[in-house]
Amino acid sequence: MAKILISGGAGFIGSHLVDAMIEKGHEVFVIDNLSTGKKENINPKAKFFNLDLRNFEKIKPVFKGVDFVFHLAALARVPLSVVKPRETNEINVTATLNALVAAKDAKVKRFIYSSSSSAYGTDNDLPLKESMRASPISPYALQKYVGELYCRIFSSDLYNLPTVSLRYFNVYGPRQVEEGSYVPIMGLFLAQKKKGLPLTITEDGEQTRDFTHVSDVVNANILAMESTKVGKGNPFFF
Repeated sequence: MAKILISGGAGFIGSHLVDAMIEKGHEVFVIDNLSTGKKENINPKAKFFNLDLRNFEKIKPVFKGVDFVFHLAALARVPLSVVKPRETNEINVTATLNALVAAKDAKVKRFIYSSSSSAYGTDNDLPLKESMRASPISPYALQKYVGELYCRIFSSDLYNLPTVSLRYFNVYGPRQVEEGSYVPIMGLFLAQKKKGLPLTITEDGEQTRDFTHVSDVVNANILAMESTKVGKGNPFFF
């Protein structure tokens, strides 16, 4: 049994990861400020800390004795990052740096970071690959990519903290956000379907997007923790 710390564990993806880790018999700790997550999402078998990752001194003690850290806490909204770049940067970059420093100080075995496929931008050929150059085109995409670069630095000889960055593609499934000003498209479609409303389609409706079920994302996180070789066994730094 390992001690697992999951930031953003009250959110959509994080709460599913909490459930999976508890089912596997691990001891799970959750840090979440409930700004977007819901307390009812948190498995009662997890120990919950209502804390903001931007407050380093408050969160640091929670990392003590932890084996693995999964950092999912973020404001994952591209439009919001355009409207409020400073505020979202504090949450998506500063909080990530705080989590990395706390994990390094606690000597955790591995730090798994939730990044985004938005880091690729729109100029790359399909299918996308990790070896492609990052080309973020929004503050959110840049913020998530900066988090990857911080993970790279912390995994180097400077800090010797093993890290893994996972780029998610449009995750959907139970507990996804269905209300608010910046609802992801699958959440919006689901809410409209429940209300018997027509789905909102923009432009000609011929656009294509890749979607990933939340269970697959959870499995990827588990493998990132358990595997001694991620991908081909070699990191991509670019």
